[in-house]
Amino acid sequence: MIARKPLGRSTILFMVLLVIGSFFGTYTLITLIFENRTPNSLKEGVSVIDPVIEMPQTVKKTEHGKMLFHIALTATDAAYSKWQCRIMYYWYKKQKDLPGSDMGKFTRILHSGKSDNLVNEIPTYVVDPLPTGLDRGYIVLNRPWAFVQWLEQATIEEEYILMAEPDHIFLRPLPNLGYGELPAAFPFFYIKPAENEKILRKFFPVEKGPVTNIDPIGNSPVIIRKDLLEKIAPTWMNVSLRMKDNPESDKTFGWVLEMYAYAVASALHGVQHILRKDFMLQPPWDLETGKRFILHYTYGCDYNMKGELTYGKIGEWRFDKRSYLQGPPPKNLPLPPPGVPESVGTLVKMVNEATANIPNWES
Repeated sequence: MIARKPLGRSTILFMVLLVIGSFFGTYTLITLIFENRTPNSLKEGVSVIDPVIEMPQTVKKTEHGKMLFHIALTATDAAYSKWQCRIMYYWYKKQKDLPGSDMGKFTRILHSGKSDNLVNEIPTYVVDPLPTGLDRGYIVLNRPWAFVQWLEQATIEEEYILMAEPDHIFLRPLPNLGYGELPAAFPFFYIKPAENEKILRKFFPVEKGPVTNIDPIGNSPVIIRKDLLEKIAPTWMNVSLRMKDNPESDKTFGWVLEMYAYAVASALHGVQHILRKDFMLQPPWDLETGKRFILHYTYGCDYNMKGELTYGKIGEWRFDKRSYLQGPPPKNLPLPPPGVPESVGTLVKMVNEATANIPNWES
């Protein structure tokens, strides 16, 4: 089923400003600087430990009912995106109603501007892409713009939102890891605000505090209260465009530019995140699934038949999502050889289970 509403006045105005901004080469479309806000939980004395590193002890002990979150991911209508979305949705349905889950409804935010052949299989909301040429080949810039439109136009019942990606697999039921004004996020080792202070000061002024106020995160996976994301999303959009327009930040941040933009936008709004390393794992670097919640298969997994990693070189055995740019992987992929980490084997087994059970998989 597909849902879409006409663009609101504010969205239309925002779009017009985007086009004007692209002409003049500047993207100061929305006020970036907001009053730095301290989370209410900290004002009330919850300060046992730094909440950006770990959830405060008082919060951990708080008994509360289910705090459902809406799962939202942005996607294109390309075959490469479609098959990943289908696998993700399969595992969402498997985990959603199991004990320990706070998983609510699911939406694939399709930023192609038109529906596709998955709208009757996966709950989908169609939004517009950026104006032609504005992303300059960096299609990920459509992600913040897609969220801006969806948040303004759609009816979202849950109070919280999980921002996810097509190449995420739910390993187990996911509880709400956030709390109030403290969203939960996964810390990425390659997002290093302190090492890029000179560049980031162009977008995060000194009066907003030290660059360590910028969390080492991207927008996904993040569980965040809906009203906070509604404030952050337009700023995230704006900062993404400004970073892409700046040659230094564009060159330095490359494919993770939009991730830095979300981190900066959150900090501009005074929002800090609980950093959860157990939120996600990324084979082949993370060797075991352990008690983690999401498996992110962004990296290629290449091994010889002795089970030795041959990263950077195509292995005798491999699984790499980029091998299937034009269409879905076949059913019943061969399992990795002995000696390959458990996380890689789990990935292939879960892909195989999904493809065996999704109707019309290779059609």
